[in-house]
Amino acid sequence: MSVAIVHSRAVLGVEALPVTVETHISGGLPGFAIVGMPETAVRESKDRVRSAILNSGLEFPARRITVNLAPADLPKTGGRYDFAIAMGILAASGQVDGRKLAGVELLGELALDGGLRKVFGLIPSIQAAARELRSVVLPEANREEMNLVGYQGSHAADSLADYVAHLQNGDELAGTDPEQAPPACNCHRGLDSIRGQQAAKRALLVAAAGNHNLLMIGPPGSGKTLLAQSLARILPPLEPEEALEVAAIRSISQVRGQCPSWFCRPIRAPHHSATSPALVGGGNRAQPGEISLAHRGLLFLDELPEFKPSVLDTLREPLESGEMTLSRANYRLQFPARFQFVAAMNPCPCGYAGDSRNECRCSQDRIDRYLGRISGPLLDRLDIIIEVPALSHAELLAAPVKADAFEPERLRGEVSACRELQRRRAGSLNSDLRGKALETVCRLRPKLKRRLADTMEQLSLSARAAHRALRVARTIADIEQSPEILEPHLMEAVSYRRCRVLRSLFR
Repeated sequence: MSVAIVHSRAVLGVEALPVTVETHISGGLPGFAIVGMPETAVRESKDRVRSAILNSGLEFPARRITVNLAPADLPKTGGRYDFAIAMGILAASGQVDGRKLAGVELLGELALDGGLRKVFGLIPSIQAAARELRSVVLPEANREEMNLVGYQGSHAADSLADYVAHLQNGDELAGTDPEQAPPACNCHRGLDSIRGQQAAKRALLVAAAGNHNLLMIGPPGSGKTLLAQSLARILPPLEPEEALEVAAIRSISQVRGQCPSWFCRPIRAPHHSATSPALVGGGNRAQPGEISLAHRGLLFLDELPEFKPSVLDTLREPLESGEMTLSRANYRLQFPARFQFVAAMNPCPCGYAGDSRNECRCSQDRIDRYLGRISGPLLDRLDIIIEVPALSHAELLAAPVKADAFEPERLRGEVSACRELQRRRAGSLNSDLRGKALETVCRLRPKLKRRLADTMEQLSLSARAAHRALRVARTIADIEQSPEILEPHLMEAVSYRRCRVLRSLFR
């Protein structure tokens, strides 16, 4: 009778929890049982493990094998435990020295020929192993994630036989290679394809520089979607720490970005038929939703009033806190959700309210019902609201201006410089300023304080709206390279808080 212990990891949300794989081989009729709350894919690993061991030139014990995945009350999903189960059997049967597995974590799915296949959700596992100073062995197919984390205690193996040869003969395993880390994002496109819309371009610059939420209102064909896509392209690449956060979410959700690089900011644009669980996440396996997949990137909702009001209201807490808490019957998890929210909408159901060249066919009551689908608390959390008028035919067909002030490369550099200034000054972007930091960074002269108070009273702005106007004013001052907020900066920021279309609804 012998027992072997091998370490592995389970992923619950973005957390990697330790799992101990205990293997017991005893006499009696041959059998193979896996206990410890395994789901179907884990139970099916019995056949994969048996074939992998035999096809690797090793012996599968013809005895009674019991594998316990502890803790027993933690759900186990997927094929990530195949590697650890196989090594536990080999150690318990004396084919490898189990003492060499004491400080090692094994993760990987086995093919029938003994090869190691790629598994998802490994970035949180590598980070957790690094915090506990344990070695971790992964499939060679997960080398990209291993290089991104850069933990020197992580190694890659092609097959079960390779790792057995490493334990028995000291054969070297491939380690982390920082020089092979994923390349930086190079998928940028700017605003050079947009004709006219100078006011909207200015608002995009302010939104990008301070990571401010943005709502664009205009008739069909005015360029709202193109402006939103262009905003995504002028955002600077992710910092290494941010890239790891985003990569962890992509890893557990089996989602890759539009760009091959891990350093490209995520862009999520769900259809207006999306449900609340699709947006916030959940399910039996606790998968992140669209707002978490947009972490450190951009969440774009086109045709905003077409979303169900109950779905839109789920955005209110994440927009304020930067995280999403899921409470379900069998788990309670927190997913990061610090995203930049960008939305677009028509001014009415037919789309032409207030358009001088097209007649609106909607009654006032129908317009009010349409706009009323967006709640006041959600609108209060938006920093910038702008109208995007339709272009004239002459503007649309005119040749692009070569000396455009919004040249893409220069614009990206300006956004990056503003964000770097904000991080050096307060440790965060202007959109994240809270409490004392907001009072210190957005300090106003007494005259401007009185002007802001009078404006708040006249426009019926809430305290939250006033704070957001202050953050936008600080960003405008940063763009203008001003050490303090001046009256033009504050007035421009306040102008972004008012919109003719939503005047009756927005407070």
